[in-house]
Amino acid sequence: MAEIVPAGDAMERALALLGKGEVVAIPTETVYGLAGDATNGEAVARIFEAKGRPRFNPLIAHVSDLAMAERIGRFDPLSRKLADAFWPGPLTLVVPLQHDADIHPLASAGLDTIALRMPQGFGATLIARFGRPLSAPSANTSGRISPTSAAAVTASLGEKIRLVVDGGATEVGLESTIVRAVDGGLRLLRPGGMAADEIERVAGVALQRGVAGIQAPGMMVSHYAPNTGMRLDAKAVREGEALLAFGPKRIAGWQKAAAQLNLSEKGDLREAASNLFAFMRQLDVAGAEMIAVETVPMSGLGEAINDRLSRAAAPRGLSDDERRISHG
Repeated sequence: MAEIVPAGDAMERALALLGKGEVVAIPTETVYGLAGDATNGEAVARIFEAKGRPRFNPLIAHVSDLAMAERIGRFDPLSRKLADAFWPGPLTLVVPLQHDADIHPLASAGLDTIALRMPQGFGATLIARFGRPLSAPSANTSGRISPTSAAAVTASLGEKIRLVVDGGATEVGLESTIVRAVDGGLRLLRPGGMAADEIERVAGVALQRGVAGIQAPGMMVSHYAPNTGMRLDAKAVREGEALLAFGPKRIAGWQKAAAQLNLSEKGDLREAASNLFAFMRQLDVAGAEMIAVETVPMSGLGEAINDRLSRAAAPRGLSDDERRISHG
Protein backbone atom coordinates (compact mmCIF):
# COMPACT_ATOMS: atom_id res chain seq x y z
CA MET A 1 0.00 0.00 0.00
CA ALA A 2 1.20 3.51 -0.82
CA GLU A 3 2.85 5.58 1.89
CA ILE A 4 0.97 8.85 2.53
CA VAL A 5 3.32 11.70 3.50
CA PRO A 6 2.38 15.35 4.19
CA ALA A 7 3.62 17.72 1.51
CA GLY A 8 5.87 19.52 3.97
CA ASP A 9 7.83 16.32 4.58
CA ALA A 10 7.66 14.61 1.20
CA MET A 11 10.00 16.50 -1.13
CA GLU A 12 13.17 14.42 -0.75
CA ARG A 13 11.25 11.14 -0.82
CA ALA A 14 9.43 12.19 -3.99
CA LEU A 15 12.64 13.31 -5.70
CA ALA A 16 14.35 10.02 -4.88
CA LEU A 17 11.52 7.94 -6.35
CA LEU A 18 11.25 10.09 -9.49
CA GLY A 19 15.00 9.79 -10.01
CA LYS A 20 14.63 6.00 -10.07
CA GLY A 21 11.91 6.14 -12.73
CA GLU A 22 9.11 5.54 -10.23
CA VAL A 23 5.79 7.42 -10.13
CA VAL A 24 4.49 9.61 -7.31
CA ALA A 25 1.01 10.99 -6.64
CA ILE A 26 1.26 14.74 -6.00
CA PRO A 27 -1.17 17.58 -5.22
CA THR A 28 -1.70 20.41 -7.68
CA GLU A 29 -4.21 23.25 -7.61
CA THR A 30 -6.44 21.33 -10.07
CA VAL A 31 -6.53 17.64 -9.04
CA TYR A 32 -3.96 15.16 -7.73
CA GLY A 33 -1.58 14.02 -10.47
CA LEU A 34 0.34 10.78 -10.98
CA ALA A 35 3.77 12.17 -11.74
CA GLY A 36 6.66 10.56 -13.56
CA ASP A 37 9.72 11.76 -15.48
CA ALA A 38 8.39 12.80 -18.92
CA THR A 39 11.81 12.13 -20.46
CA ASN A 40 11.99 8.55 -19.16
CA GLY A 41 10.07 5.96 -21.18
CA GLU A 42 10.01 3.51 -18.29
CA ALA A 43 8.53 6.11 -15.95
CA VAL A 44 5.88 7.11 -18.50
CA ALA A 45 5.03 3.44 -19.05
CA ARG A 46 4.54 3.07 -15.29
CA ILE A 47 1.98 5.89 -15.39
CA PHE A 48 0.02 4.10 -18.12
CA GLU A 49 0.34 0.80 -16.29
CA ALA A 50 -0.87 2.15 -12.94
CA LYS A 51 -3.81 4.00 -14.49
CA GLY A 52 -4.73 1.38 -17.08
CA ARG A 53 -4.69 4.28 -19.53
CA PRO A 54 -5.09 3.80 -23.32
CA ARG A 55 -1.74 4.39 -25.03
CA PHE A 56 -3.28 6.76 -27.60
CA ASN A 57 -4.30 9.24 -24.92
CA PRO A 58 -1.45 11.81 -24.60
CA LEU A 59 -0.10 13.22 -21.34
CA ILE A 60 0.47 16.81 -20.24
CA ALA A 61 4.09 17.74 -19.60
CA HIS A 62 4.28 19.87 -16.45
CA VAL A 63 7.04 22.47 -16.24
CA SER A 64 8.47 24.77 -13.58
CA ASP A 65 9.05 27.86 -15.72
CA LEU A 66 8.72 29.25 -19.23
CA ALA A 67 12.34 28.45 -20.10
CA MET A 68 11.68 24.75 -19.51
CA ALA A 69 8.47 24.98 -21.53
CA GLU A 70 10.24 26.57 -24.50
CA ARG A 71 12.84 23.80 -24.55
CA ILE A 72 9.96 21.40 -25.16
CA GLY A 73 7.45 23.29 -27.31
CA ARG A 74 7.47 26.07 -29.93
CA PHE A 75 5.39 29.03 -28.78
CA ASP A 76 3.53 31.25 -31.24
CA PRO A 77 2.75 34.81 -30.05
CA LEU A 78 -0.78 33.97 -28.89
CA SER A 79 0.30 30.93 -26.87
CA ARG A 80 3.10 32.98 -25.32
CA LYS A 81 0.61 35.72 -24.44
CA LEU A 82 -1.62 33.21 -22.64
CA ALA A 83 1.32 31.65 -20.83
CA ASP A 84 2.44 35.07 -19.60
CA ALA A 85 -1.08 35.85 -18.38
CA PHE A 86 -2.14 32.57 -16.77
CA TRP A 87 0.93 30.56 -15.74
CA PRO A 88 1.30 29.17 -13.17
CA GLY A 89 -2.34 28.09 -13.14
CA PRO A 90 -5.03 25.76 -14.50
CA LEU A 91 -4.38 26.37 -18.21
CA THR A 92 -2.72 23.86 -20.56
CA LEU A 93 -1.38 24.99 -23.93
CA VAL A 94 -0.95 22.60 -26.85
CA VAL A 95 1.97 23.72 -29.04
CA PRO A 96 4.23 22.12 -31.70
CA LEU A 97 6.86 19.85 -30.20
CA GLN A 98 10.46 21.04 -30.52
CA HIS A 99 12.41 18.73 -32.85
CA ASP A 100 15.06 18.11 -30.21
CA ALA A 101 12.72 18.03 -27.18
CA ASP A 102 13.73 15.46 -24.62
CA ILE A 103 10.19 14.16 -24.19
CA HIS A 104 9.59 10.44 -24.53
CA PRO A 105 7.29 9.65 -27.51
CA LEU A 106 5.00 7.62 -25.25
CA ALA A 107 4.15 10.80 -23.33
CA SER A 108 3.00 12.61 -26.49
CA ALA A 109 1.23 9.51 -27.91
CA GLY A 110 3.26 9.93 -31.09
CA LEU A 111 1.78 13.35 -31.88
CA ASP A 112 3.89 16.24 -33.22
CA THR A 113 2.40 18.52 -30.55
CA ILE A 114 2.81 18.62 -26.80
CA ALA A 115 0.45 19.75 -24.04
CA LEU A 116 2.25 21.97 -21.50
CA ARG A 117 1.20 23.33 -18.10
CA MET A 118 2.91 25.15 -15.25
CA PRO A 119 1.31 24.10 -11.94
CA GLN A 120 1.28 25.90 -8.62
CA GLY A 121 2.42 24.80 -5.18
CA PHE A 122 4.19 21.53 -4.37
CA GLY A 123 4.24 20.39 -8.00
CA ALA A 124 6.03 23.52 -9.19
CA THR A 125 8.71 23.22 -6.51
CA LEU A 126 9.13 19.51 -7.20
CA ILE A 127 9.67 20.05 -10.94
CA ALA A 128 12.14 22.87 -10.33
CA ARG A 129 14.12 20.68 -7.93
CA PHE A 130 13.93 17.67 -10.28
CA GLY A 131 15.08 19.74 -13.26
CA ARG A 132 13.00 17.87 -15.83
CA PRO A 133 9.34 18.01 -16.88
CA LEU A 134 6.87 15.64 -15.27
CA SER A 135 4.00 13.86 -16.96
CA ALA A 136 1.21 13.95 -14.39
CA PRO A 137 -2.30 12.86 -15.45
CA SER A 138 -4.94 12.58 -12.74
CA ALA A 139 -3.94 10.04 -10.08
CA ASN A 140 -6.80 7.60 -10.56
CA THR A 141 -7.74 4.55 -12.62
CA SER A 142 -8.22 5.73 -16.20
CA GLY A 143 -11.73 6.91 -16.99
CA ARG A 144 -12.81 7.11 -13.36
CA ILE A 145 -13.42 10.08 -11.06
CA SER A 146 -10.42 12.36 -10.71
CA PRO A 147 -9.03 12.64 -7.16
CA THR A 148 -9.12 15.86 -5.18
CA SER A 149 -7.65 14.43 -1.96
CA ALA A 150 -4.89 12.04 -0.93
CA ALA A 151 -7.50 9.62 0.39
CA ALA A 152 -9.17 9.47 -3.03
CA VAL A 153 -5.82 8.67 -4.66
CA THR A 154 -5.16 5.89 -2.18
CA ALA A 155 -8.60 4.37 -2.72
CA SER A 156 -7.96 4.16 -6.48
CA LEU A 157 -4.21 3.52 -6.82
CA GLY A 158 -2.96 2.77 -3.32
CA GLU A 159 -1.87 -0.78 -4.18
CA LYS A 160 -0.11 0.24 -7.40
CA ILE A 161 2.16 3.11 -6.32
CA ARG A 162 4.62 3.74 -3.48
CA LEU A 163 4.01 7.36 -2.43
CA VAL A 164 1.08 9.76 -2.16
CA VAL A 165 2.01 13.34 -1.22
CA ASP A 166 -0.80 14.77 0.90
CA GLY A 167 -1.36 18.46 0.22
CA GLY A 168 -4.95 18.54 1.46
CA ALA A 169 -8.00 19.16 -0.70
CA THR A 170 -7.26 20.70 -4.09
CA GLU A 171 -8.28 24.32 -4.61
CA VAL A 172 -9.73 24.26 -8.14
CA GLY A 173 -11.10 20.71 -8.17
CA LEU A 174 -11.25 20.39 -11.98
CA GLU A 175 -8.52 19.53 -14.45
CA SER A 176 -6.93 22.34 -16.43
CA THR A 177 -8.53 23.96 -19.44
CA ILE A 178 -6.72 22.91 -22.64
CA VAL A 179 -6.45 25.23 -25.65
CA ARG A 180 -4.47 25.30 -28.89
CA ALA A 181 -3.64 28.26 -31.14
CA VAL A 182 -4.37 27.39 -34.78
CA ASP A 183 -4.14 29.74 -37.78
CA GLY A 184 -4.43 32.88 -35.68
CA GLY A 185 -7.42 31.51 -33.79
CA LEU A 186 -7.81 29.59 -30.56
CA ARG A 187 -9.40 26.17 -30.19
CA LEU A 188 -10.87 24.81 -26.94
CA LEU A 189 -9.81 21.17 -26.63
CA ARG A 190 -11.05 20.63 -23.06
CA PRO A 191 -12.93 23.03 -20.78
CA GLY A 192 -11.56 23.10 -17.25
CA GLY A 193 -10.51 25.15 -14.27
CA MET A 194 -9.82 28.30 -16.29
CA ALA A 195 -13.09 29.78 -17.56
CA ALA A 196 -13.33 30.28 -21.32
CA ASP A 197 -14.37 33.93 -21.03
CA GLU A 198 -11.20 34.74 -19.06
CA ILE A 199 -9.07 33.20 -21.82
CA GLU A 200 -11.00 35.04 -24.54
CA ARG A 201 -10.57 38.35 -22.71
CA VAL A 202 -6.78 38.03 -22.76
CA ALA A 203 -6.51 36.39 -26.18
CA GLY A 204 -8.76 38.90 -27.90
CA VAL A 205 -10.34 36.12 -29.98
CA ALA A 206 -13.31 33.81 -29.46
CA LEU A 207 -12.61 30.20 -28.58
CA GLN A 208 -13.58 27.71 -31.29
CA ARG A 209 -15.38 24.56 -30.13
CA GLY A 210 -15.72 21.17 -31.78
CA VAL A 211 -12.64 19.05 -32.50
CA ALA A 212 -12.36 15.67 -34.19
CA GLY A 213 -10.14 12.98 -32.67
CA ILE A 214 -8.01 12.92 -29.55
CA GLN A 215 -5.61 15.86 -29.56
CA ALA A 216 -5.16 16.29 -25.81
CA PRO A 217 -5.86 14.56 -22.49
CA GLY A 218 -9.46 14.30 -21.27
CA MET A 219 -11.03 13.96 -24.74
CA MET A 220 -12.21 10.35 -24.35
CA VAL A 221 -16.00 10.06 -24.67
CA SER A 222 -16.42 8.07 -21.46
CA HIS A 223 -14.22 9.60 -18.77
CA TYR A 224 -14.28 10.73 -15.11
CA ALA A 225 -16.94 8.04 -14.59
CA PRO A 226 -18.34 6.57 -11.36
CA ASN A 227 -19.46 2.93 -11.28
CA THR A 228 -23.04 4.09 -10.67
CA GLY A 229 -24.87 5.39 -13.74
CA MET A 230 -25.67 9.09 -14.00
CA ARG A 231 -28.81 10.79 -15.35
CA LEU A 232 -28.23 14.41 -16.34
CA ASP A 233 -30.60 17.41 -16.30
CA ALA A 234 -33.00 15.42 -14.12
CA LYS A 235 -36.43 16.94 -13.57
CA ALA A 236 -37.42 14.58 -10.73
CA VAL A 237 -35.76 12.02 -8.47
CA ARG A 238 -36.85 8.46 -9.15
CA GLU A 239 -37.11 5.61 -6.66
CA GLY A 240 -33.67 4.32 -5.62
CA GLU A 241 -31.73 7.27 -7.00
CA ALA A 242 -29.18 9.51 -5.31
CA LEU A 243 -29.24 13.24 -6.06
CA LEU A 244 -26.37 15.50 -7.10
CA ALA A 245 -27.95 18.91 -6.60
CA PHE A 246 -26.98 22.45 -7.53
CA GLY A 247 -28.26 25.75 -6.17
CA PRO A 248 -31.01 26.62 -3.68
CA LYS A 249 -34.00 25.06 -5.50
CA ARG A 250 -34.68 21.30 -5.66
CA ILE A 251 -36.27 19.16 -8.33
CA ALA A 252 -39.41 17.15 -7.63
CA GLY A 253 -39.06 14.12 -5.36
CA TRP A 254 -35.79 15.26 -3.80
CA GLN A 255 -37.00 14.18 -0.34
CA LYS A 256 -36.93 10.49 -1.33
CA ALA A 257 -33.35 10.48 -2.69
CA ALA A 258 -31.28 7.59 -1.33
CA ALA A 259 -28.50 10.12 -0.70
CA GLN A 260 -27.91 13.70 -1.77
CA LEU A 261 -25.15 16.28 -1.96
CA ASN A 262 -25.32 19.86 -3.22
CA LEU A 263 -22.41 21.10 -5.35
CA SER A 264 -23.16 24.64 -4.17
CA GLU A 265 -26.27 25.61 -2.24
CA LYS A 266 -25.77 29.25 -3.23
CA GLY A 267 -25.25 28.40 -6.91
CA ASP A 268 -21.55 29.33 -6.97
CA LEU A 269 -19.90 27.65 -9.98
CA ARG A 270 -16.40 27.89 -8.53
CA GLU A 271 -17.54 26.11 -5.37
CA ALA A 272 -19.38 23.55 -7.52
CA ALA A 273 -16.26 22.84 -9.56
CA SER A 274 -14.23 22.34 -6.41
CA ASN A 275 -16.77 19.86 -5.01
CA LEU A 276 -17.64 17.97 -8.20
CA PHE A 277 -15.32 14.97 -8.13
CA ALA A 278 -15.41 14.48 -4.37
CA PHE A 279 -19.23 14.53 -4.33
CA MET A 280 -19.47 12.18 -7.32
CA ARG A 281 -17.20 9.78 -5.46
CA GLN A 282 -19.30 9.95 -2.28
CA LEU A 283 -22.56 9.32 -4.13
CA ASP A 284 -20.96 6.49 -6.08
CA VAL A 285 -20.61 4.45 -2.87
CA ALA A 286 -24.03 5.37 -1.46
CA GLY A 287 -25.66 2.20 -2.81
CA ALA A 288 -28.06 4.01 -5.17
CA GLU A 289 -29.25 2.52 -8.46
CA MET A 290 -28.57 5.78 -10.33
CA ILE A 291 -27.35 9.31 -9.63
CA ALA A 292 -29.81 11.99 -10.75
CA VAL A 293 -28.03 15.27 -11.55
CA GLU A 294 -29.75 18.65 -11.46
CA THR A 295 -29.10 21.13 -14.25
CA VAL A 296 -25.91 23.18 -13.96
CA PRO A 297 -25.78 26.38 -16.06
CA MET A 298 -23.31 26.50 -18.96
CA SER A 299 -21.88 29.92 -18.13
CA GLY A 300 -18.29 30.37 -16.88
CA LEU A 301 -16.96 27.25 -15.16
CA GLY A 302 -20.32 25.61 -15.80
CA GLU A 303 -19.03 24.65 -19.25
CA ALA A 304 -16.26 22.55 -17.70
CA ILE A 305 -18.59 21.07 -15.05
CA ASN A 306 -21.09 20.00 -17.73
CA ASP A 307 -18.27 18.56 -19.85
CA ARG A 308 -17.16 16.33 -16.95
CA LEU A 309 -20.74 15.32 -16.15
CA SER A 310 -21.44 14.41 -19.80
CA ARG A 311 -18.34 12.26 -20.02
CA ALA A 312 -19.10 10.64 -16.66
CA ALA A 313 -22.60 9.77 -17.88
CA ALA A 314 -21.56 8.50 -21.32
CA PRO A 315 -22.03 4.75 -21.99
CA ARG A 316 -18.71 2.91 -21.80
CA GLY A 317 -16.92 1.85 -24.96
CA LEU A 318 -18.92 3.87 -27.50
CA SER A 319 -17.80 6.39 -30.08
CA ASP A 320 -19.08 9.98 -30.16
CA ASP A 321 -21.58 9.01 -32.86
CA GLU A 322 -22.82 5.98 -30.91
CA ARG A 323 -23.11 7.40 -27.43
CA ARG A 324 -26.50 8.23 -25.95
CA ILE A 325 -26.22 10.16 -22.68
CA SER A 326 -29.21 9.77 -20.38
CA HIS A 327 -31.05 13.02 -19.75
CA GLY A 328 -34.37 14.07 -18.17
